[in-house]
Amino acid sequence: MSIRKATLADYDAVWEIFSSVIQTAETYVFDPNTPKTDLEKHWFAKYMQTFVYEEDGQILGTYIIKANQLDLGDHIANGSYMIHPEAQGKGIGKKLCEHSLEMAKASGFKAMQFNIVVSTNIGAVKLWQRFGFEIIGTTPNGFRHAQHGFVDTYIMYKALD
Repeated sequence: MSIRKATLADYDAVWEIFSSVIQTAETYVFDPNTPKTDLEKHWFAKYMQTFVYEEDGQILGTYIIKANQLDLGDHIANGSYMIHPEAQGKGIGKKLCEHSLEMAKASGFKAMQFNIVVSTNIGAVKLWQRFGFEIIGTTPNGFRHAQHGFVDTYIMYKALD
């Protein structure tokens, strides 16, 4: 098992994860019909750091960290995480979260914030809370969930120092 910086050679494997996750329309705001060419701006942009979780030569998870805002707000990180559907429930999200917090701190960020955690994504909410993230705000009906219709979203925050 290793977590490493992603390269362009990982693009297809990351796309497989990304497209599988967004197809459900349950956890991410991306249109389920997002074309593969858009992965570059959503997951491989120059202003973000992209990582992959690799096990036995197979990429099973990925995350990005970037500044949550520009300029005077760039001291707070933002992260996004995706696990291959066949690898969910194996603790990969926990490992990616641990790694991302270390990377964010090493990169000089003072905190990490998630701007839109879907309230029905209970596993993610509980995982982030186990790592010390707090719900600091709620957007009523902030997400159009494929199964539940309009559901709330949370803003979650954790200081890193």
